[in-house]
Formats: sequence, structure tokens, C-alpha cells
Amino acid sequence: MPKFVELWVYLSATPLFGLTATLLVYVLAQTVYTRLHQAPWANPVLWTVLVLAAGLLLSGVPYPTYFAGAQFIHFLLGPAVVALAWPLWQRRAELRQRWPGLLTAAVAGGLAASASAWLLAWAVGLPPDVMLSLVPKSVTAPVAMGIAEKIGGIPALAAVFAVITGLVGALAGKYLFDALRIPMTPAGWAARGFALGTAAHGIGAARALQVNADAGAYAALALGLQVLLASLLMPFLVPLLLKLF
Repeated sequence: MPKFVELWVYLSATPLFGLTATLLVYVLAQTVYTRLHQAPWANPVLWTVLVLAAGLLLSGVPYPTYFAGAQFIHFLLGPAVVALAWPLWQRRAELRQRWPGLLTAAVAGGLAASASAWLLAWAVGLPPDVMLSLVPKSVTAPVAMGIAEKIGGIPALAAVFAVITGLVGALAGKYLFDALRIPMTPAGWAARGFALGTAAHGIGAARALQVNADAGAYAALALGLQVLLASLLMPFLVPLLLKLF
């Protein structure tokens, strides 16, 4: 037992701990997710976050110590997002035909996501900096952090809101689409994926990719459009909201 304690103390203080713990927990969560036939509630990202958070709390390992190793995985987020361009390239012909409608849907979806977050936060009386951190919740976390910093929010809080939004979208998307009777046809999968990518950014796109190739491609497109539109428009639109509310 003393040797085990010494080993734990050593591993928990090295970058190897964060990297190993993240990979191990995610692989186990992905295995369970696959065996449960990809049930939305068994989303491996959700359970990986919960298990790692519980482990850090119980073990007393500081988050900076954990992230010293996990940052190697965090670095791969950029290449992973760039790789989402491949399914879009494969569907470039149909995207050329649909781009006016897709762009309109992206603008409408982004405005709805940001405005609804702002109005709900204002209605319950949240502090201004928290409200500003909530506005970019439907944009992928790294971009949401940059936008929040630009408009006067709290970057770390914006990242939390973005992750929660993505997880909620990935968990609830299937049930909502089924309730709306969106068919599981090529056009239906495109609509499901685009909606999921618009509302739930990268986590939603990852879920869409696991379910259907067309849904994944359109989710990736929606993710990219939201990043572009939010980065360009939010710094100009948020000051207008501050004047109105």
C-alpha cells in the first residue's frame, strides 16, 4: 500500500497523469457508448468529463496539474476541426446549389441562439459579465472564449457554457428531431446535422458524424459558419444589446 501511494503521488504530479487519465476514461466511455448502440444519454464526452471531474475532486489533483498532460489532446482540437472539411469537399456540388438557404439558416440560427441566451439571462437577472459570457454559448469553446474576452465576458465561463450547450444538444437532439418528425432521409439527415452543428457546435457535430455521414458533413458546415459569423458580428451586435437592455 505505501508503494502504491508513492506511485500515485508521482504519477499525479507528472504530465503523464492528465494524458493517460483522459485517454483511458474516454476509451472506456466510448466502448460503453458503442455497446449501448450509441444511445444519446451515453455520450462519451459527457461521461468522460463527469468521471474526470469526480476523479480530480476525490484525489485532490489540481486542474493545472491535470491539464499539463491533457493539453496534448487539447492541441489536437485544431487539426480535428480542420479535418471536418473533408466531408464538405466531397459534397461541394450540392453545397454550391444550397448555399443561399444554408447561409440564411446559419444567420437565423446563430441570432436565435445568442438572443435567446441573452434574454433568458436578462430575465433572471444575471450579472452583465455572466450574460456576455453566455452569448457565444453555441460557438465552439476556443472561439467562444475569444469572443467573450472581446465583448467583456469571462473567457473561462464562456468555455463552460459552450461545453454544456454542446452536451445538451448532443443528448437532446435526437429526441427533439424525432418529436418534430424530421425524416431520416438524405434531406432529413442534412437538416438534422445542420441544426445540431448550429446549436451544439463541435460536440454536436461529433455526435452527428457518429450517426450519419450526411448529418456529420452538414453539422461541420454549420459549425464553421457559426464560428465565422459569430466572430464577425458579435463584437458589433452586442453593444447594441447593451444599449437596449
